[in-house]
Amino acid sequence: MDASTLGEPVVTDREALQEFIDILWEYAPTIERDVARLRNHPTEGAVIGNLFRTLHNIKGDAALCRVEVAVAIVHPMESVLVRVRNGDLPFTDAIAEAVLLTVDRLELAVERLSSGQALAGLQLERLIEGLERLAAATPSGLDACVAAVIEAVTGNRPVAIPVMASESKKTPSDGDRLRAADDLLFFLTLANQFEMRSPRFEGRTMRILRLALETNQMAGDPIDPLQLEAAIYMHDVGMMFLPESVWLRASSLTAAEQRIMRAHPAHAAGLLARMDGWSAAAEMVAQHHETSSGNGYPGGLKGEQICPGAKVLAIVDAFEAVMLKHAERGRKRSLLRAIAEVNACDQQFAPEWIEPFNQVIRRATENR
Repeated sequence: MDASTLGEPVVTDREALQEFIDILWEYAPTIERDVARLRNHPTEGAVIGNLFRTLHNIKGDAALCRVEVAVAIVHPMESVLVRVRNGDLPFTDAIAEAVLLTVDRLELAVERLSSGQALAGLQLERLIEGLERLAAATPSGLDACVAAVIEAVTGNRPVAIPVMASESKKTPSDGDRLRAADDLLFFLTLANQFEMRSPRFEGRTMRILRLALETNQMAGDPIDPLQLEAAIYMHDVGMMFLPESVWLRASSLTAAEQRIMRAHPAHAAGLLARMDGWSAAAEMVAQHHETSSGNGYPGGLKGEQICPGAKVLAIVDAFEAVMLKHAERGRKRSLLRAIAEVNACDQQFAPEWIEPFNQVIRRATENR
């Protein structure tokens, strides 16, 4: 595609464009999940392969739908992942940021095309040129190359990329990694079953997962991302052990029904606690309705008695609930107004996690 046409590409088939947008909407959570796993286990060949195939499929679908700008955006990132898959480049936090930036700009570009807006402000030409340089970079030059493209596209100099793992940490065996991957797939299957019980829950798990992982990353990843991912998948699965007349109701609950609802964290945490290796996730699930003020449940814990993962989960879960509440009322709710409502509950959430969460939302708002 001629770089000069990137700012104002011509849409030749709007129906095909919408088909591609629907496809991209399905692919994006898979990319984010694979990137999150590779941040923690950067040498997992199967996940690297999945990530490459997903981007390759997006490029192929874009070509079939004649969305040339999408092909132009994805192609250089695909070239980067070819080198990662072949072992020429390591999968680093820098590459993870480049992948997420690529997907973010791709989503923004097709959304603007769909609404008839120009793409000039997205700096797509700079993105593509930067990714092409990244595809030719040496391992020692990755961080500088990604920092340059992020600054060129967003106008912001990125924060220092954290070290992926301390050398003092025990390296998990291949068997441990495979078991963890299998367990996470099982947890995700349960979460999907939960979502299928009501149209109100559609896409909820991946929205919460993205917010939680990005908030944790913004704070420097003090929480094990895999344990946090497991907790996100499982935190509401315990509701399926309760009467559907209670947890599927959109209206207010009676006092008796509220007592029934308070049992759901224990059910899900109990499942996790019985599986080897997921005790931290179980603790997060058990405590995600505790509050800093001590007025939560089931244990009335407060402050430092609550584990960090539960604190993060409580914030992102509440934010999703605010967005859902206003969607059901037929009212549009901006991200900034929703986060203001969450911030107003200053006695409910951990203040040390509110600021990283606010930064994630601000970044998302600016990108939009």
